[in-house]
Amino acid sequence: MLRSTKRLLATGFTAFALSTVAHAQTELTMYYPISVGGPLTDVVDGMISEFEAQHPDIKVNAIYAGNYNDTRVRALAALNSGQPAQLSVLFSIDVHELMGIDAIVPFDEVVETDEERAWLNSFYPALMENGVVDNQVWGIPFQRSTIVMYYNKDAFRTAGLDPEQPPQTWEEMVEMGQQLTVRGSNNEVDQWGLMIPSTGYPYWMFGALAMQNDEVLMNSEGNETFFNNPGVVEALTYWQDLSGKYAVMPQGMIEWGTLRQNFLEQKTAMMWHSTGNLTAVKDNASFDFGVAMLPANKRLGSPTGGGNFYLFKDASEEERRAALQLVRFMTSPEQAAHWSIATGYMGVSPASYETDALKAYVADFPPAAVARDQLEYATAELSTHESGRVRKLLDDAIQAALNGQQSAQEALDSAQNQAQRILSRY
Repeated sequence: MLRSTKRLLATGFTAFALSTVAHAQTELTMYYPISVGGPLTDVVDGMISEFEAQHPDIKVNAIYAGNYNDTRVRALAALNSGQPAQLSVLFSIDVHELMGIDAIVPFDEVVETDEERAWLNSFYPALMENGVVDNQVWGIPFQRSTIVMYYNKDAFRTAGLDPEQPPQTWEEMVEMGQQLTVRGSNNEVDQWGLMIPSTGYPYWMFGALAMQNDEVLMNSEGNETFFNNPGVVEALTYWQDLSGKYAVMPQGMIEWGTLRQNFLEQKTAMMWHSTGNLTAVKDNASFDFGVAMLPANKRLGSPTGGGNFYLFKDASEEERRAALQLVRFMTSPEQAAHWSIATGYMGVSPASYETDALKAYVADFPPAAVARDQLEYATAELSTHESGRVRKLLDDAIQAALNGQQSAQEALDSAQNQAQRILSRY
């Protein structure tokens, strides 16, 4: 009888303990953008599963919410309606807007140990330019990229060009683009020399052209833009001339979402696109291809791009600490290396490229290092207060110029005047 009673007590205590552990589990909701370069959900799900196995006291609910803009809208709507959300991967350039509506907290307020503070300083400085404001870290880089040039080496050979020598300058890009443009018997173009996407994120592509002409589009405080500086106007005029004057690129809009497929189908010999497409191109190209830094005019340059982790303000201290553990795991050298190999996005820290996995991958597939190496010449992506409105002004100006509706000067004058009216209050 006594033994039976003890057994019942022990069983009851075990059940109570398990119940307490289950009850004590911290639950996180993370909003994540998936429409940015291929099917990433399996990769992210795998990383989360590994994290949960190592942290059984934390449960992560990942909500895949569409592109970056969709994700921001859904995450903020959830917060405004009182639904729980502790963190999200959002545009790195959303930082001023998220700070302005008091939606996020800096990581500096959540880290506690010297090791955690050292982690804040472990990322590539160029990737932190869109995450550090007023000497505080508001965003941690994760899904990050630069713009790179993909080119068809077989097409280069056919055109009599050296497949190991992609264009290094704007002038060379025009010259090679003309040699790579192939017309059929009816004079219609079968293969264009170059395509630069002008939908989706035209301001991002334009940031590269502006920087290559030694211009930036905004100040670091996010309250002033320089859209109609002479060098910026020259950059947009050059973009117009690639189709209108030099005929190396189709006129009108070039779709972001279908450009990769156009390259894979050899409808263009060169394309500018995110390094986030690297793995998809590697897995699907039926021809020999290369990846290069973008060509220079006055200098080399590309804006960084992609998403940062943010911590939402309406989380408990316990949830913030759990979210910090998740972000540290996802950005650890080993996980960053795995992420880079699986997707084509860059490893976000020098330590990630020192892992055996990424060192071996880069040695076997050197294009994987191009985006990283380009960080030496990179600048912050366009980010301002009320960034959505300001970006749209620039996007509209670029498209108006490329569609022939306005001159580069007229379009950028209009965008600059409207942007400064918006930003004057800041």
